[in-house]
Amino acid sequence: MSDNSLLIGRRDFLAASAVTAATLTTPTLALAAPKFKPKYILGSCMYGYTRVNDIVPEVAKVGATALDIWPKVHGNQREQLDAMGEEKFAALLKQYDVTLGSITQYKLGPFGLQEEMQLAQRLGCKMIICGGSGPKNLKGKELKAAVGAFVEKLQPHLAVAEETGVTLAIENHGNNLIDSPDSLKWLAELRTSNNLGIAFAPYHLKQDEELQSDLIRTLGDSIKMFYAWQHGMGCHVKLPKEQELLQMPGRGDLDFVPLFAALQNIKYEGWTEIFMHPVPRGIPILDTTAEVTAEINRSRKYITKCLNTI
Repeated sequence: MSDNSLLIGRRDFLAASAVTAATLTTPTLALAAPKFKPKYILGSCMYGYTRVNDIVPEVAKVGATALDIWPKVHGNQREQLDAMGEEKFAALLKQYDVTLGSITQYKLGPFGLQEEMQLAQRLGCKMIICGGSGPKNLKGKELKAAVGAFVEKLQPHLAVAEETGVTLAIENHGNNLIDSPDSLKWLAELRTSNNLGIAFAPYHLKQDEELQSDLIRTLGDSIKMFYAWQHGMGCHVKLPKEQELLQMPGRGDLDFVPLFAALQNIKYEGWTEIFMHPVPRGIPILDTTAEVTAEINRSRKYITKCLNTI
């Protein structure tokens, strides 16, 4: 064997050894943490009192697969469902390959939802969203006791939720028992059923990214709905449209990157709803259906940018 042959053989051996070492020390792409991908749901009230027949075709256009149907005063699509009948409504959803992901029912309250849960079961809907019930402005031990009493009072209703396969998601709504970070923590800790969860609304919390992202991590799998919604300049006083739209992700000052990073940390699998409230309630957030859809997609593009930085 020549000296050149020995040199080439040794060079090949060293190259193969380097490849082997790199393989052992470099993590593969297959082992990388998966990026968080929101499961989008479209809130019917974003279109005001628009016909549900005209809203359902917009679901796919905003990257969603499901509809969150709202009653008056925010929308009237829940009343439209009753008027058209369950069979026609189900056929409409099927025509556009849309599911009924949620029914929002604040006016019935958490203790008035048993018939609504039966309806949800018939339509294949797995979630109803409402507010809490109980004394307000509590702190410390009094707050914990009140949240515990609320959960206890919910027991017969949770039994129906379990029978029908429906989750009751309680939003941290302003001026409510469940409105503060501590009240959410107690609800998550004291809940007795996986059919009781939280609809997490950044709008109603202090607009502090670190506080909110830490809270998301603490609440973990109790979160069933995430509203991509910030406070901006509020939603109770009529403002110029550009100021009203500051509630939308990407328009106001809230940085959603830490919030979505926290959702990725907890392996969140629930719905994400791009959201705001217009003034007055019952009108679309913008004048036409096409404009509403475009505005939701504007926020969705911003959310995609956020996700790409995580």
